[in-house]
This record gives sequence, structure tokens and C-alpha cells, in this order.
Amino acid sequence: MGVAVALLWLIELADQITRGSLDALGIHAWQLSSLPSVFVAPWLHVDWAHLSANTVPFAVLGFLVILGGAVRALLSTLWSVVTSGVFAWLLSPPNTVTIGASGLIFGWLTYLLTRGIFGRDGKQILLAVVIFLVYGGILWGVFPTQVGVSWQAHLGGAIGGVLAAWFGHRRRTASRIHG
Repeated sequence: MGVAVALLWLIELADQITRGSLDALGIHAWQLSSLPSVFVAPWLHVDWAHLSANTVPFAVLGFLVILGGAVRALLSTLWSVVTSGVFAWLLSPPNTVTIGASGLIFGWLTYLLTRGIFGRDGKQILLAVVIFLVYGGILWGVFPTQVGVSWQAHLGGAIGGVLAAWFGHRRRTASRIHG
């Protein structure tokens, strides 16, 4: 996680040096050519304040996700990034550009909040309660409450995190028939 956080800050430094030129690589709503930006946008931020606001939850939640295993961390990240980006691309008004790691952060948050439920794991549920007490308040960000903040990316990321937990941690309840 330390390397990922350092990369976020180095990218913002390059963006600041080039006077925000990297921000154009964000998700441009309704432009098909912009869909690959779904994988780039989480690494870009408007300014130092935007990056600072995302750094601690990115590091903490990302670290907790990684503790669950590399494959699950990768899958939860992909689900979160893709759904966040597609929601931002599809639901944002035309001529808007979405950047920032918050969609991924919302995905990791909801992944951590729901994986214990789908996996029926008491320790994970207890961890989810603690995480909810610390970070649960940010879930209000899935609603359009603040101008300039992409509730679309937040909502998409949150849905992606739940889907990642469901696909990655559900217990099979159907019995198998062996022949």
C-alpha cells in the first residue's frame, strides 16, 4: 500500500508540474473513447486537497483488503474500479470529467462491510462493525449532496464492492450430487 500511496502522490506532483494536464485523462461522460480511462481516473486528483482527502482512507482500507489475500484484493479492486468508472461514465452529465480514488475507496469500504456476511465469518463481521464505526459516515457520498463530487462514481464503487464480496465470499448452500 505504501508504494500505491507514493504513486498517487508522484502522479499528482507530475500533474501539478504540467498544470493539470493529466486530469484530461479522466473519465469523460458519454464518450466511448474515454472508457479505458476507467482504469486511469482513480490515480488522478484535481489538486493536493483532493488527494489528501483520499490518501488515508485509500491506505487504510486498501491495507485491510490486501490482508484478505492478493487475489481477492485484486478482484475487489477490479470490481470497484470498473463499476465506479462505468457509473461515472454513464450517469454523469455530458461534458464532465471524473477523476479520483474515491470510487475505489467506496468499493473497498463496501467490500469490507459485506464480505463477512456473504462468507458467514464472525471475525469479518466484527471487523466490518469497527470499519463502519470509523468510515461508515462517508457512505452518504452515494447521494448527490455536494456539487463537484461524483456521487455516480461513489455509488458505482459501492455496488462494485458488494458484488466483489458476493462473488468472492459467498458460501455454496446447494448440496452437490456425486454420481
